[in-house]
Amino acid sequence: MAFIDCHFFSDALGVSASMYALLPQTARNQIGMDAVVRDRKHPTLYLLHGLSDDHTIWMRRTSIERYAAAKGLAVVMPAVNRSFYADVPRGPKYWEFISEELPELARSFFPLSERREDNFVAGLSMGGYGALKLGLTHPDRYAAAASLSGVADVQWAVQQYPTDEFHWLLGESGTVKGTGLDLFHLAERLAGSGAERPKLYQCCGTEDFLYEDNIRFRDYCRELGLVFTYEEESGTHDWGYWDRKIHRVLDWLPLGG
Repeated sequence: MAFIDCHFFSDALGVSASMYALLPQTARNQIGMDAVVRDRKHPTLYLLHGLSDDHTIWMRRTSIERYAAAKGLAVVMPAVNRSFYADVPRGPKYWEFISEELPELARSFFPLSERREDNFVAGLSMGGYGALKLGLTHPDRYAAAASLSGVADVQWAVQQYPTDEFHWLLGESGTVKGTGLDLFHLAERLAGSGAERPKLYQCCGTEDFLYEDNIRFRDYCRELGLVFTYEEESGTHDWGYWDRKIHRVLDWLPLGG
């Protein structure tokens, strides 16, 4: 794999931004790395970080490079700070950045496929929320979305942790329910839209503080009749769990030939 530390200007954010990118590479003599390279533009996983991390964390805490190499999968890991992948009222437009600007820029920099069936998104914790938000909002762009220990119920989080951080993020109303920030609302809208649905994956450790949050979202999706993969096992909010599960997610992705 080629590992690229990329810095660029973002019009949506109004500042320089950063991402890591992994690109499949043909190598005959590399020891200990199985590599697959397709004879076309690369299928791509947008891999999102959590609240207290940045774009470097997946490379520092997991074997994502080794896992992706065996799949012939490009991986784009952007930095979005503590944004909850949302446009901040009177502030940076992180949702515009992650949903519109980043894919366009990444494809202009690297040979990444534009096809829906080649594009996927996954993330952990806050990034799990961002991944589901992207998949549910833009089912025409992503074939699959995966959440690892995601913040599935943001309204609950606002009520559970009534901090100034959520207030500046959400604006004066502090309301999530029924808006584009609400995964329950987005899932209901998708279920009733007739649009082609992405594959959905959700997992959470049974000892994770977000476990009940994930169960509420899982049960709601089942009520809506959405078809998705849900897995749980013993685990907490930690990197040993996420390293295992991102490997599982890559096996689950609907990668073509």
